[in-house]
Amino acid sequence: MKKKLEPLKILVADDDCCVVRLVEKALKPLGVEVICALDGEEALEKFLVEKPDLVVLDVIMPKLSGWELTKYIRDRHQYDHVKILILTGIGPRLNDATSPLFGANDFIDKPFSFTGLTERVRNLLQ
Repeated sequence: MKKKLEPLKILVADDDCCVVRLVEKALKPLGVEVICALDGEEALEKFLVEKPDLVVLDVIMPKLSGWELTKYIRDRHQYDHVKILILTGIGPRLNDATSPLFGANDFIDKPFSFTGLTERVRNLLQ
């Protein structure tokens, strides 16, 4: 009997619950499990428990920022396989300059399109 493959897990962390719901709605059709968090501390807890394959992070969140979470993940080699997508409204120039410095694999600016988001997620998960 074949073992059923588990769906890929994506953790979405943003302090705007509307954004979290939109991202979840955009990603569900990809056949992934979406785990949601509304602040950085909750995101870290869920990251450690759920062990997602991809993390979609807002930068400016209460308790822990997206940059702090990215640094936490990148400082631990057991998470080298985890992809990080920054989803934020800090602006494309600042995002382009800072995302690679902290170890994010990619970034997308708010406002975003479902198509653009799902395209980037597919590329990161391949």
